[in-house]
Amino acid sequence: MKAPRLISAAGDEIGTMSTMDLKESIRRSEGRVVMGQHLLFAGPGLVRGVTNSELMFAFGADMVMLNTIDLDDMANNPGLQGLSIEELKKKCRRPIGVYLGCPKAGLKDDGKKELYRLNGMIATDEHVQKCIDLKADFIVLGGNPGSGTSIRDIVAVTKRIKKKFGDQVFLFAGKWEDGIHEKVLGDPLAGYDAKEMIKELIDAGADCIDLPAPGSRHGISTERIRELVEFVHSCKPGTLAMTFLNSSVEGADPDTIRLIALKMKETGADVHAIGDGGFGGCSSPENVHQLSVSLKGKPYTYFRMASVNR
Repeated sequence: MKAPRLISAAGDEIGTMSTMDLKESIRRSEGRVVMGQHLLFAGPGLVRGVTNSELMFAFGADMVMLNTIDLDDMANNPGLQGLSIEELKKKCRRPIGVYLGCPKAGLKDDGKKELYRLNGMIATDEHVQKCIDLKADFIVLGGNPGSGTSIRDIVAVTKRIKKKFGDQVFLFAGKWEDGIHEKVLGDPLAGYDAKEMIKELIDAGADCIDLPAPGSRHGISTERIRELVEFVHSCKPGTLAMTFLNSSVEGADPDTIRLIALKMKETGADVHAIGDGGFGGCSSPENVHQLSVSLKGKPYTYFRMASVNR
C-alpha cells in the first residue's frame, strides 16, 4: 500500500509511517508540505499549557523540527514542558524531527556561556541513535548562526550518519543559514559550486536537500533556487528538496509571508519550512497559518488544523 499524501493524512495514518513512508508521503504531496521550527531553549512557549509544536500544528503545519535540543539532558529543554519526544508526538500525532548541528571541524568548547548547550545538539553517532530511540521522525543537519559550520562539514556528517544508520534516519541536509563565515547554499557569491555540493550531499545519502527561501535571504532569487531544485530532483530521482524561510523574516507580517510563500512554491521544492525567529520560540501562529494557506489553500489547511484526533 502506498503511503498517503502527508497533507491529507490523519493522525492514525501518520502514526504507522516508517521513515521512508514519510519521505514518500511528502513527495506525493506535490510541494505543499509545511514545516514549523520550534526553538526549545527559548522558554515553555507562547501559550500557557501547550507547546509551540502543538500550536504550530493547530495553525496548519504538517511537520515540526525541534531546534537547540539538549540530548544529553532532556530536562534542559524548556520548550518540551517536561515531555519526551515520543510523548509530544502522541499529543500532536504529526511528524516531529530534530535539528542537529555540524560544527566547524576542530571546533572546541571554549567554556564561553552560550544561549544553549551546543554540545547537546551535535550530530554525533550517539545523539543520532538517541533520536532514533526517542522516535524522532527525521533529522535535519545544519549549523545554527555562530557555529562556523561549512557545507563541507555537513557533507562529511551526512556521509557518516547514512553509512551507519541507513534508512533508519530520514535525513535532511544543506546550508540555509549562518552566511557570515561561508555563504549559504545557492548564494552566487559562495566560494563553491552549489550543484557540486548538492551532488556530494546526495551521494553521501541525503534524503532531502535544504535550500534558502527566495525573498527571505539577501541575494537569493527564485530562479536560482528553482534551478537547484530541478538539479536535486534530476540528480537522483526520489530525492526531496526543502526551502527554508528564515533569516528573521519569519517574524515579518503575514502579507510578507504570503509573498515569499508564492516564491517558495515556484521553486518546485517539496517541503517549505518557516524558522523560529519570532517571540517565545517560534514564528507567530498567524505566519504559520499564512504560509499554509498560501501553499495549499484553506481546505487542506483546515484539515490539518482539525484532524488531530482522526
